Amino acid sequence: MQSLLCPLLGLYTLALIARAVLSWFPVSPGSGLIPVLRALDTIIDPVLQPLRRVIPRAGMFDLSFFVLIILVELIHGAVCPGHGFF
Repeated sequence: MQSLLCPLLGLYTLALIARAVLSWFPVSPGSGLIPVLRALDTIIDPVLQPLRRVIPRAGMFDLSFFVLIILVELIHGAVCPGHGFF
């Protein structure tokens, strides 16, 4: 189980980082990035939405996103001690 969970948590963290970086740039409707954004949102939003209901925004910053990254990394560290990012 651990051999499967550790890489998945690492990939989830990469998906979170990719989504955060992509949110900094405007994406036009005809862009090829739209399917990528939709796929990332499909993976991230089910976990992020409950956090957004609890954690308020700080101006233009979505702190729930940072909290989710920290939580995933804490879980990764607890489940996969001694492992690197993957």
